[in-house]
Amino acid sequence: MDEQAAVLLEKIRQQFDFGPYPRIPIDRSPKDNVSELYIHNFVTPYYVKNQKVIDTEQITILDAGCGTGYGALILAEANPGAKIVGIDISEKSLELARQRLKHHGFEQVEFYQLSIYELPKLGLEFDYINCDELLYLFPDPAIALQAMKSVLKPQGIIRSNLHSKHQRVNYFRAQEAFQMMGLMDSNPENMEIEIVLETMNALKNGVDLKAKTWNPKYEDENKKEAVLMNYLFQGDKGYTISDLFAALRGADLEFISMVNWWQWDLMKLFKEPDNLPVFLAMSLPDISEEQRLRLFELLHPVHRLLDFWCGHPDQAQPFVPIAEWTNDDWHEAQVHLPPQLRTAAVKEEMIRCIRQLNPFEISKHLPVTGESRLVDSTIAACLLPLLESPQSIQSLVVRWQQLRPVHPVTLESTTQEEAFEKVKQALTGLEENGYVLVERQPN
Repeated sequence: MDEQAAVLLEKIRQQFDFGPYPRIPIDRSPKDNVSELYIHNFVTPYYVKNQKVIDTEQITILDAGCGTGYGALILAEANPGAKIVGIDISEKSLELARQRLKHHGFEQVEFYQLSIYELPKLGLEFDYINCDELLYLFPDPAIALQAMKSVLKPQGIIRSNLHSKHQRVNYFRAQEAFQMMGLMDSNPENMEIEIVLETMNALKNGVDLKAKTWNPKYEDENKKEAVLMNYLFQGDKGYTISDLFAALRGADLEFISMVNWWQWDLMKLFKEPDNLPVFLAMSLPDISEEQRLRLFELLHPVHRLLDFWCGHPDQAQPFVPIAEWTNDDWHEAQVHLPPQLRTAAVKEEMIRCIRQLNPFEISKHLPVTGESRLVDSTIAACLLPLLESPQSIQSLVVRWQQLRPVHPVTLESTTQEEAFEKVKQALTGLEENGYVLVERQPN
């Protein structure tokens, strides 16, 4: 680490000692935050990478830059049986992290005051590394990624993110303005926060910077955190998709997916995806994943974070996308529900909908895509056994035939082939949106 990086690291450490982050009450539980649990569950990225379902028992997870430990708590809740290790450069933050995990009864947790550069000192290797809201503070993200890669198991996965240069551009303008005023020469504290508040309040409402960045919440009791993390954030920088992929290449890591991949679908930006202008219809199918994501952010830069998963190159288990499966592939399939759907509340609601012949709103219980998704009551009844355990495709086909022994219009008997097609069609749509996990079982 060079002298410039060391100076910046010390500034960041001082900032988080002054204002430990995130400022979430110790007793708040993430148990009901299904979206966060889904993202932090190692099952999710492992399936995206390998089309396989993994048990989180006995895996080891690193929360790099754990802060006050709320992310570590989510990781512990989302991955039963896993060992959680947290590191951070702020001892003040780590004190709160230790209190938090102890309060919630987690014992397989260790916290260390370390920077990412010092990770090899732990003498550990990790199945999953969560580096949330930190990578954009490093002078060179590739070096930080290399440090994490050095302690990542061959099949391991890193989740990290960068601030978007395009989406967050107005906050970077604000930071530059306050740098000009000398508010970030040393570690910003209460006086600097008050000057920011006074300055923003003094501006007319129509002034562009105020119109695009100011929020009344910055003046409530949590203003210290909000102002620090937006207007006075030491080391904050913005990146593009091109920068992200350049950092991955510099660290010799392989891109797996955006964490919120369903929100990066380029085709959803068009009014009629199946009726594109000729040039787009001919060119878009041939562009790379990096180009698709880059075009998306240029057309629609709505994501504050470029949130991604990556891993060692050439370690993903080869698989055929489900949309391209043959019937033979399907006959060897086993179907799982994501852990976040295997709950008593989901079971109760699903049974109620089945009994009343109402559609089951699965997206209400796993709100990850941002879109409403209804499941026909008969499909819901077919999927009901998945709440208890994974099921073979054959068992679901048999169950469909029992639920729909005859065609509701013609009253002809439902054949096994018809039942198979119905189940296959339903699972294909649900898997595409992350509501079921379907893995091919070898003979």
